[in-house]
Amino acid sequence: MNIEQIYTGCLAQGAYYIESNGEVAIIDPLREVAPYLERAKKDGAEIKYIFETHFHADFVSGHLSLAKATGAPIVYGPEAKPSFDALIATDGQEFRLGEITIKVLHTPGHTMESTTYLLIDKDGKDHAIFSGDTLFLGDVGRPDLAQKAADMTKEDLAGILYDSLRNKIMPLGDEVIVYPAHGAGSACGKNMMKETVDTLGNQKKMNYALREDMTKDEFISEVTEGLLPPPKYFPLNVKMNKEGYEDIGTVLERGTRAIPAEKFEAIANETGALVLDVRHQNEFVKGHIPRSIFIGLNGDFAPWVGALVADVKQPILLVTPLGKEEETVTRLSRVGFDQTLGYLKGGFEAWKASGKDTDSIESVEASSAKKRLQTTPATVFDVRKESEFGSEHLVDAINTPLSFLSTHMSKFPENETFYVHCAGGYRSVIAASILKSRGIHNLIDIGGGFAAMKAAGMELTDYVCPSTL
Repeated sequence: MNIEQIYTGCLAQGAYYIESNGEVAIIDPLREVAPYLERAKKDGAEIKYIFETHFHADFVSGHLSLAKATGAPIVYGPEAKPSFDALIATDGQEFRLGEITIKVLHTPGHTMESTTYLLIDKDGKDHAIFSGDTLFLGDVGRPDLAQKAADMTKEDLAGILYDSLRNKIMPLGDEVIVYPAHGAGSACGKNMMKETVDTLGNQKKMNYALREDMTKDEFISEVTEGLLPPPKYFPLNVKMNKEGYEDIGTVLERGTRAIPAEKFEAIANETGALVLDVRHQNEFVKGHIPRSIFIGLNGDFAPWVGALVADVKQPILLVTPLGKEEETVTRLSRVGFDQTLGYLKGGFEAWKASGKDTDSIESVEASSAKKRLQTTPATVFDVRKESEFGSEHLVDAINTPLSFLSTHMSKFPENETFYVHCAGGYRSVIAASILKSRGIHNLIDIGGGFAAMKAAGMELTDYVCPSTL
């Protein structure tokens, strides 16, 4: 038996490759399925089953493409109602895979179809659970994402999740290994550990949601407390996972077309396509296409695209580093952004060489910002999360979290110069690009972000004024 966790850090997502005696099961595959096919071929094995723990909201699964390529059935737990052919398993149903067995444990609560898969080894011993978004390490799946589809409140779903955990998962042995669908950084939970594998016994000790003496009312209160609004692209990804989507090959063929500068500009004007620049923030600051949006590949690229662009049907034109074209289109497709129309041939250098207009962002080091602010006071906007801001921030700074920048647009002055910063310089350039695309150019980015500001000795405080949040 071989279990391999295929973890994608950008999405904080874990897919699983399970092989026994020449038969393979894939759990929660990513959109691009070639790695699973290649791995099975290398092992001389056959992909027999594709298991889905639920209809994912934060990424588009590769279940349909994988089923088409292998003929393997797509398996969901009870209450799943996809628009395509799938095997809807019953609670407790078992699937034989080589010398091992995979048992269905219906664990609703995160969503009503949410299912945990229990792996039973060749000796009949419970070995591991693939818990999807039902149980994370240090947390459980948020119960507010499926409330509209289930026609329930988040409190109703949290109560169902409480029962699922206590009736299906907590009775399992402490030695059982927990393989979740997500880790720290995913928007599907709020308190996940950085580790991606643990024992159930350890989770029973340290996961707040698995306290043995916890009442249902306490669980509901704690699980629903402090939930931020989910990214707007989540329901669109659920729809794609439930109803279907274009094959990844088609998306890649369309999105990796090299487009010369003249035609690139014409297509942007004709289609209303968003020009998305994925280079490093330092390059974007020095020069970029006017009104283009920066979201760099080196950060949490796909989740930020999903959170800030929101509409997966938005046409996109790319400005990429040389050789990163296919990677960019692939990563966009993972979160459902399939309408990439191509990329700028020759990159930004070709745009400049064609004589077309360019723009830039004024960016200064923290030490320079400190001196300027002492001489000429100006408003500083902090685009980090509220929790980061609340922990420590520049005195008199205003918190305008990047995730909700659109709701804060009225706070930015139209004529007075202001400063913007984040933790390290990535998010502030995203924010600056968005502001400039909306005609707000009177801004200065603080390079290096809060870490550099702290090192420069700028005056900080941990007091949060409610009026700024």
